[in-house]
Amino acid sequence: MNGNELFAAGYKQEPFWWEAAPPPRLPETKLPASIDLAIVGSGYTGLAAALVAARGGRSVVVLEAETAGYGCSSRNGGQVSTSIKPDYATLSQRHGSAQALEIRREGIRALDFIGDLIAAEKIECDWEVNGRFHAAHNPKQYEALAQALSNQAKGQEVPYRMVPRSEQRSEIGSDRYFGGVVYPRHAQLHPARYHAGLLARAREAGAAVIDRTKVEAVERGGQGFNVRTARGSLKARDVLIASNGYTGPGTPWFRRRVIPIGSYIIATEPLEPSLALGLNPHARSLSDSRKLVFYYRLSPDKRRMLFGGRVAYNETDANVSAPRLHAAMCEIYPQLRTAKITHSWFGFVAYTFDTMPHIGKQDGLWYAMGYCGSGVSLATYFGTKIGQQILGQKEGATAIDGLSFPTRPLYTGYPWFLAPSIFYYRVRDRLPV
Repeated sequence: MNGNELFAAGYKQEPFWWEAAPPPRLPETKLPASIDLAIVGSGYTGLAAALVAARGGRSVVVLEAETAGYGCSSRNGGQVSTSIKPDYATLSQRHGSAQALEIRREGIRALDFIGDLIAAEKIECDWEVNGRFHAAHNPKQYEALAQALSNQAKGQEVPYRMVPRSEQRSEIGSDRYFGGVVYPRHAQLHPARYHAGLLARAREAGAAVIDRTKVEAVERGGQGFNVRTARGSLKARDVLIASNGYTGPGTPWFRRRVIPIGSYIIATEPLEPSLALGLNPHARSLSDSRKLVFYYRLSPDKRRMLFGGRVAYNETDANVSAPRLHAAMCEIYPQLRTAKITHSWFGFVAYTFDTMPHIGKQDGLWYAMGYCGSGVSLATYFGTKIGQQILGQKEGATAIDGLSFPTRPLYTGYPWFLAPSIFYYRVRDRLPV
């Protein structure tokens, strides 16, 4: 198939997740004149912090430029892992072995935390701990995975099981890869339903969430800050910047430190149950070892393939990315060549120059951001932690407190270097290295 033949009747250029959890319609709310805590961004980070702060007795307002959760909190793939990107050796060189160990443990804690939170708050979001199969895209990558996992530093071990290519069909209905590894504790959820649950709990706790209210500037004023928005201004004792991949010119220091990268996803039309089961026998999350990674899974009802990745040199629209994703999906699964696309969408994740999340305070402004594509658990966890720090609670301490938040000369928030970088990694992914 090609051209319009790829698209099913009723095709939508919006997240599949919005079918079960459409963008919320919040009541019209006036800006307060003053507030204890203003939060910029209504994704997982902002809502997790709002929940903690509101329950801690603070008056809280969450400000959102679009509808609540419009960004990657309702657009991601719903895969949940222990994802601190740098490995132990890299972190040891940067920060020493003791801190490196604690930083790696933060990823493990984040995975545990989100599962406990979902259970404690009774959030209905199709949470499943069914593991992830991470595939090696060439033989050397399989060897590298096996070597790294067999030499995990004591205290930051994660359970795993290597799957050689000869047994690969037990995990994935494809011969494209060269074996891989199963991480049995990794999980998945419905991201928009999860966001809706967090939103409900934050509002029940007393936090006001005001959408369609873009923050244009945050300036020091008196004992706190003046927050200027498209709908007027308010005074806040504390301000949390929680805008991640959507950080804008109103907070330029932070914008210079996060790199917005578009990640694209398609959903297929419903598949025959036997076909879906053959593609992903254990309904795991799936990913591969390429630098330009593809990530995919079955929908919560186990009927559709949701397939995501980076397929554009520059940011484009979801109609352009859809055929590219479909072609990449069919390289892995030739069985899906006739499967039509019902939804295509993208959102901006926030990478950082050191591939680390960051949390802390800069010139009086609190922040938590930069999850490098692993924001479901990390945003929830570090959003909670920064909320605890704002309350002055010792439980808010993390292993990444105080880390330098780097930028680069000439970078102002527009990632002009992405296209050549992606071209380089695309070539590299084709090499046997």
